[in-house]
Amino acid sequence: MDQSACSDCLALKRRVAELEAQVERLTRLLEQQQRVGKRQAAPFAKRPPKANPKKPGRKPGKDYGTKAHRPPPERIDEVHEAPLPDACPDCGGPIEPTHVDQQYQVEIPRQPIHRQFNIHVGCCMQCQRRVQGRHPLQTSDALGAAASQLGPDAQATVVELNKQAGLSHGKVSRVLGSLFGISLTPSGSVHTILRAARRCEPVYATTCQSVARSAWIVPDETGWHVGGWGAWLHALVSAEATAYVIDPTRSGAVAERLVGTDYAGVMIHDGWSPYDNFVQARHQQCLGHLLRRCHEMLQSATGGAVRFPRRIKELLQAALDLRDRHAAGQISAHGLAVARGRLDNALAEVIFPLKSNAANERLAQHLWNHRDQLLTFLRVPGVDATTWRAELAIRFGVILRKVWGGNRTWVGARAQVVLTSVWRTCWQQGRSALDFLSQLLRGTPAALALPP
Repeated sequence: MDQSACSDCLALKRRVAELEAQVERLTRLLEQQQRVGKRQAAPFAKRPPKANPKKPGRKPGKDYGTKAHRPPPERIDEVHEAPLPDACPDCGGPIEPTHVDQQYQVEIPRQPIHRQFNIHVGCCMQCQRRVQGRHPLQTSDALGAAASQLGPDAQATVVELNKQAGLSHGKVSRVLGSLFGISLTPSGSVHTILRAARRCEPVYATTCQSVARSAWIVPDETGWHVGGWGAWLHALVSAEATAYVIDPTRSGAVAERLVGTDYAGVMIHDGWSPYDNFVQARHQQCLGHLLRRCHEMLQSATGGAVRFPRRIKELLQAALDLRDRHAAGQISAHGLAVARGRLDNALAEVIFPLKSNAANERLAQHLWNHRDQLLTFLRVPGVDATTWRAELAIRFGVILRKVWGGNRTWVGARAQVVLTSVWRTCWQQGRSALDFLSQLLRGTPAALALPP
């Protein structure tokens, strides 16, 4: 018997065993992902619960933490007395008063306010033009059949319930009717949303200009639907503002139209190739996406193929630790620069050699093509290492998409991006979007324009 032939057979058997184990592991992962994709009723459900979970609630003793309580209100609108009973409820004996204590309660007013505006109408004696007065609380000059309207606070509430709470127009009308006794049809809710969006158009334009002039932006996109057809919801986030855009395509032209191809700030993104068209910008690849990619590769890699993604994961985590140590004051600016240079060299040494594993070679090629974009957050102060800001902004759209699928028309899609951009920007700036829109609907947009 040929000894070399026997050794070849043994090698083939070992290889077959490795491949069978790999196929079995990948099959389990595929089945798991397919099951996860079908759980639309609970889109944010995670893995099965732990066998011995921690007891919910705060920990007892010294680990309880700061005891929070609702502070007494600064303004008291009503005072009610809670007198003692005539006799003790247990034994029926007389009661001697000792002191008076206070309890506070905050309540929502459910009684709607019905306003009547007496509109004084006149005629110019010189040009014969019709002139009518306007009160600061009015949101429109319409009279006649359109004279009965929702007030500015009620209109802002409709926008809040639909665009932030994710309620359908039918549910919005039911909430207003059941809580406040305000009659509003679903179509009335639609028209309220569209009118508010038209009033916010100048603010939306200012928001887009603010994003385009910012020192750094974080773009991201997710799937959307308009009229049942596929579309894309784009979000571009800066430190002070967020601009949403709904477009039929995922094309990078959306970001190019909004910020311009000559944008010279820092772009923090997930490595999508169209962002490379911004040649004048500095780029930061999202380390969160790269770490997730390494983790997925480690799940399916076998033998020596695990070394490359494991080493890349270690170096990227070392970069994040270096950032945290510098932010905590544990390392100086000079020490940061030295450590950053060592990380650059270590990454180049790991990435450059040709990889025999195809998945490793694809990752290595991506990292080599963008090797100057991996540690920008260690060079430019204030730049994030991940796209968490854009992912957080996109999450609101994902929740709405899960609830009612998208928009029925492109007019509604335009209202969607305008109002959600204004709402999100107000949240970033610590302002009340309800108050902002309420004042804007009263015809005072000049004093309320968002900062450029």
